[in-house]
Amino acid sequence: MSQPSAAPDRERVRRARRAVGTVFALHGAVAGSFATRIPWIQEQLDLSAAQLGLALAFPAFGAALAMPLASRMMHRFGARAALRWLLAMWTAAVALPALAPSLPVLCAALMVYGAASGVSDVAMNAQGVEVERHHGRSIMSGLHGLWSVGTLLSSALGVAVVHIGVDARVHLPLVALALTLVGPVVCRHLIDVRAEPEEEPPPRFALPPRSALLIGVVGMSAVLAEGASMDWSGVYLRDMAGASETIAAASFTAFACMMGAARLTGDMVVRRIGPVRTARTGSVVALTGGLLVVTARTPVQGIAGFALLGIGIATVVPLAFAAAGRSGSNPGQAIAGVATVTYTMNLLAPTVIGLIGDMATLRVSFVVVTAGTAVFGLAAGVLGPRRERTGPVAASPVPVAGVGDSAV
Repeated sequence: MSQPSAAPDRERVRRARRAVGTVFALHGAVAGSFATRIPWIQEQLDLSAAQLGLALAFPAFGAALAMPLASRMMHRFGARAALRWLLAMWTAAVALPALAPSLPVLCAALMVYGAASGVSDVAMNAQGVEVERHHGRSIMSGLHGLWSVGTLLSSALGVAVVHIGVDARVHLPLVALALTLVGPVVCRHLIDVRAEPEEEPPPRFALPPRSALLIGVVGMSAVLAEGASMDWSGVYLRDMAGASETIAAASFTAFACMMGAARLTGDMVVRRIGPVRTARTGSVVALTGGLLVVTARTPVQGIAGFALLGIGIATVVPLAFAAAGRSGSNPGQAIAGVATVTYTMNLLAPTVIGLIGDMATLRVSFVVVTAGTAVFGLAAGVLGPRRERTGPVAASPVPVAGVGDSAV
């Protein structure tokens, strides 16, 4: 996708940065609202761990089918208009799972939910890369931090409504209405990148270069822990540590709070100690948190473990994007490949956890998650800057279309 006809002035770039940050927060608010009601959905439909895990696979199917459409929509309609409509689809979709009367309908609803998640996530990350390019310094960790802020605030609201006994069939539709009304107002200040008339549409799929494969593995190991914690922390504490529904919902709030704080300060930490040391330090913190989770016999220990997991994995995905941008001669293709791998794992993680939990126990599932946090520490060297490129990803402009096939 081509660049805007004239470079935005500094004030427009600042407005665009605030706008895209708010978009990330709105996107996170949808995920956080849904996460707090997963135990309610499981109980309402009387689902086993395997059945819930099966249902939670359908967002991945929906995203896989829909994600290629995002780049084509940005190419045809422009980045701003595409993101405005795709974000509205995502915010509206959060109402669907709570209204499902049976497992098959829930699977269909979650497929639509995942499709909306995937295409809107692609578009907002593409916009984030564009704003970062004009801003001249790394902002992606902060943007992902604002996504976590959105999940934190919405999950805190979710805990409150669970505590007072509000039905999810009331809670989630009201959230959908409020967020869908706010989204178009926020999107007005985004950078409107449009394709040239003669420009060919972006490809539907491109394999990542070999130089990006290890980076993808690092990202996958982090998002396994993220997806597992988002969707299973409440169920885990309820079943493994005897937590009440309110306390179980609060476990996700602790996770989202710590991950959000770590991401908001992540750019500063990376500038001080470098990406490799940042990832390795995070691995140690996440490993400690995972061990607390798998040995938890009380809700307090489990919540502390999920909080440390959130801190430890927070910066890994933004660092993977930055490393992908430096990994070869085609940074756009590398970022798209790494993003596709990590995003897909983020959606499949709940299913993997559910299947392991059904075959063994949820405690064994989180042993696997904990082992994964050691992987990105051991492989963190691939996140370091190449000798010929020591700057952040923003130093090497990335065409928006190159990111348009996937995002996390």
